[in-house]
Amino acid sequence: MRDEELEQIATWLREARQIVVLTGAGISTESGIPDFRGPQGVWTKNPEAEKTATLQYYVRDPEVRRTAWRNRLESEMWHAEPNVGHKALAELEQKAALHTLVTQNVDGLHQAAGSSPEKIVEIHGTVHASKCLSCGWRGSMEETLDRVRAGEEDPECLLCGGILKSATISFGENLVPADLMRAQAASADADVFVAAGTSLTVYPAAGLPEIALQHGARLVVFNAQETPFDDWAGAVRRDPLGEVLPAVVELV
Repeated sequence: MRDEELEQIATWLREARQIVVLTGAGISTESGIPDFRGPQGVWTKNPEAEKTATLQYYVRDPEVRRTAWRNRLESEMWHAEPNVGHKALAELEQKAALHTLVTQNVDGLHQAAGSSPEKIVEIHGTVHASKCLSCGWRGSMEETLDRVRAGEEDPECLLCGGILKSATISFGENLVPADLMRAQAASADADVFVAAGTSLTVYPAAGLPEIALQHGARLVVFNAQETPFDDWAGAVRRDPLGEVLPAVVELV
């Protein structure tokens, strides 16, 4: 894959002083992790499933928590491997001024692909840790899942007896302020902002390209469906991320 637009995008990346990348579920679908809102999305096919990711339902209803723990046990994330899109972004870090990689994904595949952990902001948290909603304890998700496998359908915090959940940000739950501030500051100072595999409809993450544009950055959108920012982007591509990201990075 090679055309004038890809050459132009590669030039912008090559000449950029500071690149910020925002990734969403679309980059992980090629690793076998379904998205949530796409045509075959988890919540599209089963709207009830969204309750397990909504804090008020999770806290209020033990059955929602039991369902959530069963889903975690069976999650595709435990077997997923980084795909060529993830690896292309790790390579971009070596070839150009990639300053910050903000991801809405909780699967840890950017780290597994070789992106520097210190450059990554997991704006919606991580599935690889558990946390207590009462005392703030954090620990290994694998250890908590071992308790579920052993028969605890809704494991409690071993320190305080509080409700445990994955260390992801649910609907109705605030983002970690330091993570949001870091992502916003990087976006404000970027001269190229790349959005890959994200619908750009979930705030506050969707506000990052807006911040970048307000400060004069060039926006590049790689996404299969339209986004609200397409009209303001310097380039928009609908190609599969597993094809277009390696092609662009190869040209950088």
